[in-house]
Amino acid sequence: MAHHEFTPDHYHTSIGWHEPVLDIAPGDSVSTSTVDARGQDRRGEKVTERGNPMTGPFYVKGAEAGDTFVVRFDKLYPNRDWGWTGKRIAPNVLDPGFATGFQPDDEPLRWPVDLQAGTTGQPDTLPGLQLPLCPMVGCFGVAPPRGQAISTATSSTYGGNMDYRGFVEGVTVYLPVEAPGALFFLGDGHAIQGEGEIVGTGVEISFDVTFSVDLIKDKQIGWPRAENERHLLVAGNARPLDQCVEHATSELVRWLEEDYGLSAQTAHSLLGQCVEYDMGNVFDPAYTMVCKIEKALLEQLGAKRDY
Repeated sequence: MAHHEFTPDHYHTSIGWHEPVLDIAPGDSVSTSTVDARGQDRRGEKVTERGNPMTGPFYVKGAEAGDTFVVRFDKLYPNRDWGWTGKRIAPNVLDPGFATGFQPDDEPLRWPVDLQAGTTGQPDTLPGLQLPLCPMVGCFGVAPPRGQAISTATSSTYGGNMDYRGFVEGVTVYLPVEAPGALFFLGDGHAIQGEGEIVGTGVEISFDVTFSVDLIKDKQIGWPRAENERHLLVAGNARPLDQCVEHATSELVRWLEEDYGLSAQTAHSLLGQCVEYDMGNVFDPAYTMVCKIEKALLEQLGAKRDY
């Protein structure tokens, strides 16, 4: 196991089969940085084009199609004292023709960020309100199948721009490997974000990040899986929203049956009364819905997995 310090000198606005920036091995960790969604770094300087620029890809030795890539977010924290957001709720989240009173305006709202206090606020629109930081990574993933390179505006089985506020420090994520080395990307840090990213942004900001990786050989999954201290969760990415629910729910049923040994009847009964859903992105080309179940319920059933 090794720890790597990596300073990026270029970024990608697609997740794909790009040339790796660093070779790492299962068990290794990496400390690096990301720029914000407009390509601005820790100094606020624009160093690359806008559109969720990604740091990476990182090549994981031994990763092959049919494996599962594992990443743990060990550190996710802003590295400058301001971020920015969009100004208005996206039209697709409101009734057709809903009058907002906004004029077309491409200039974002600037949010001061107090890194020491761990707070942010918008003094002009939310005077007196201070919000605790909840740093999360909005876009990350591994190379998609068939040599594709897919815009960081969207998401699918490989991950991508899911903008789920639960992808925070301490979470472990499982992604399906399709390319040699998996080719892991990450970026699009948010200091805080409401569910759904309904204004098209969180508080967009550059990050310092540390992540560690692992590999589950010959284990094939269909959609991004994750776990925190309390829950198992699955992200389904598609449009319309009901298709996200279908993907996420189906993958969680498979996870419970295949890895925890639950019978079909047990899995269906458990989710029927105990399932929880969280909304990820409902702004971008593909929406995200997260289906989750408490680990404590599985412990009560005596269900365990072997990895």
